[in-house]
Amino acid sequence: MRSLVIGCSGQVGGALVERLGPEGHLGACRKPRRAGELVIDLERAAADRDHVCELFAADAVAAAFIAAGMTWVDGCEAEPSLAYRINCEGAATIAELAREHGARTVYFSTEYVFDGEDGPYSEDDAPHPISVYGKSKLAGEQAVLAADPSALVLRTTVVFGPEDQGKNFAYRLVETLAAGGRLAVPADQRSNPTYNRDLADAAVRLLGRGATGIFNVVGPEVMDRFEFAKRLAVAAGADATRIDPVATESLGQAAPRPLRAGLETQKLRAALGDASMRTVEAAVADWLQHPRGRSWATRATTRAE
Repeated sequence: MRSLVIGCSGQVGGALVERLGPEGHLGACRKPRRAGELVIDLERAAADRDHVCELFAADAVAAAFIAAGMTWVDGCEAEPSLAYRINCEGAATIAELAREHGARTVYFSTEYVFDGEDGPYSEDDAPHPISVYGKSKLAGEQAVLAADPSALVLRTTVVFGPEDQGKNFAYRLVETLAAGGRLAVPADQRSNPTYNRDLADAAVRLLGRGATGIFNVVGPEVMDRFEFAKRLAVAAGADATRIDPVATESLGQAAPRPLRAGLETQKLRAALGDASMRTVEAAVADWLQHPRGRSWATRATTRAE
């Protein structure tokens, strides 16, 4: 039996594919890029169970990892109905069918279910999302757990690491600095930078140990985005002096962001014991030593004249 990785082309899904190995997973995404990948559209799944049934009929599935979703925070603010269909209703359909087929469900959520007034937060703290994205993900958590009470919900944040599409913040940072540009980064948003390989490993290990319910799975350090950017740049050999600290409100973003956020991981450590969620520097070192996905390491040391 294999695990179904929904969103296999993204950074979390790609890390899961790497962790599970070629014999341990079935990849599914909206626009397959490789032979053998299946088609899944969570918006369509919200209204079409047959679309999802085909995925479970393709092979014996032990678990469904829902790593896909509408994660563009400002885009969710502009299209709330779409955000709910994808992040809540489509995910609930997956969980419902997984349970019917005897498979486990793992749903990836976010620290944006909190308002960021008094973090870092534990799993027991009451959610209070302030953006459509956060509200749709909280609704997704609730709908998934209602459809499958044995589901595993993993809250994470500021995920970075190797990925095929090269869309995450680490790529944008290094490529901008390598080209001689500058980057404005908020100095008032506190979170836990989380290495995608560690997130995938923890997800697989928690599932293997029969964990259920909500877990925070994030990196070990809470820091502001500006500090994260500086440490990431230095670790990658890029020019950190080209990073400028700014206030979040100066960016004119459509959706409000939780500022004093971050997540606590006592529950994760109790469940896994030796859970190895790495620091920014250790994560970058691993990335450079074991490259995967879109290349960026060789460009990191480039300096503009």
